[in-house]
Amino acid sequence: MTKSLFLTNLILAIIWVMATGTLTEENFVFGFLISFVILWIITFKKEERKYFTVIPKLIGFLLFLLWEIIKANFQSMRESFLPKSKLEPAIVKFPLDAKSDLEISFLANIVSITPGTLIMDVSDDKKVIYIHVMNMSDKEEFIKEIKQKFEKPLLELMR
Repeated sequence: MTKSLFLTNLILAIIWVMATGTLTEENFVFGFLISFVILWIITFKKEERKYFTVIPKLIGFLLFLLWEIIKANFQSMRESFLPKSKLEPAIVKFPLDAKSDLEISFLANIVSITPGTLIMDVSDDKKVIYIHVMNMSDKEEFIKEIKQKFEKPLLELMR
């Protein structure tokens, strides 16, 4: 049902753009938000209401991810250009809570797009990914941070 509500939301946003005659990103986003609110008001079935919590969580997660990427870029730049910087690269064995190929792929891509990290491999049993880290001070803290910042919110969105 969530897929059909999302498709309905998109169609209503496109209708909004056509009705207003203004083909801009801002107008499309505005139409999407208006149709989101309308659908929220007229949807009564409990199983269909999940859509109205997933979309705000997804937007929040994407904004959080953008902020983390910006922060990591500045940290990597600082570490790379400071003359007294002592980089300590490491390979971390990261235990996965993600089970499906899709969950693992999304997590791997999210971790890889943050500067200073690179996914090297996924174990054959899909229980561990190996991450190369540009500057590692505490492996346990790094694993805890990735689990809390990226894996947990991603799994909440996908399950």
